[in-house]
Amino acid sequence: MSPDNRQTHFGFQTVDEDDKAGMVHGVFSSVASKYDVMNDLMSMGIHRVWKDAMMDWLAPRPGQRLLDVAGGTGDVAFRFLNRAGQGSQATVLDMTAPMLEEGRKRAEAEQLAGRLDWVVGDAMALPLEANTYDVYTISFGIRNVTRIPDALAEAYRVLKPGGRLMVLEFSQIPNEMMQKAYDLYSFNVIPRMGQLVAGDRDSYQYLVESIRKFPDQETFAAMIRDAGFGQVKYRNLTMGIAALHSGWKL
Repeated sequence: MSPDNRQTHFGFQTVDEDDKAGMVHGVFSSVASKYDVMNDLMSMGIHRVWKDAMMDWLAPRPGQRLLDVAGGTGDVAFRFLNRAGQGSQATVLDMTAPMLEEGRKRAEAEQLAGRLDWVVGDAMALPLEANTYDVYTISFGIRNVTRIPDALAEAYRVLKPGGRLMVLEFSQIPNEMMQKAYDLYSFNVIPRMGQLVAGDRDSYQYLVESIRKFPDQETFAAMIRDAGFGQVKYRNLTMGIAALHSGWKL
């Protein structure tokens, strides 16, 4: 390791910042084909309820343009297009091409392919023009970004004035005893489930650890404000297992 390299976390490991993106890419390339199945198993299907809650708060409108970052297989983009209706468009950006390929297959099956663009890119350096999108979403992806402030700055850049940021991410349960029970489940059940279903224990061990390293609700809200967003609010979901954060480019 060079002494000049800044360090970050990869789950509970300490790694060079330059190495993290490649390591995260490896995780999601490994789990791409089983990602949706594993999300259902890990959350007992509740992640679908959380994404619907995200759309309820977002209230998509006809003609809006969405950028869904770390959009993977398109779950959020499909929901957005179905709710927004006529004239709406979505761009799904992800650093992992196999995830996007799974999403393309789903888009064709759901007859949404003509309203979607699929882009391989990095949340910290979006290959997109400024002031372009009405809505920026990122779901269960921002905790995997090496430098979260850089990703939030890029979100602010590509949104139009009056555009909205919405982040869905695992968070912290305010009740200590409930948090301990949830940790017991996460660390003992989810990696084993990953081994059985996806043949990949290590990737799911990382995913559990990455949740624990993510800032709590108030700390993350402050990061969003620091990026320039106004009217920043959040809502806890399922007792705080996940949280929705919202902000506006005013």
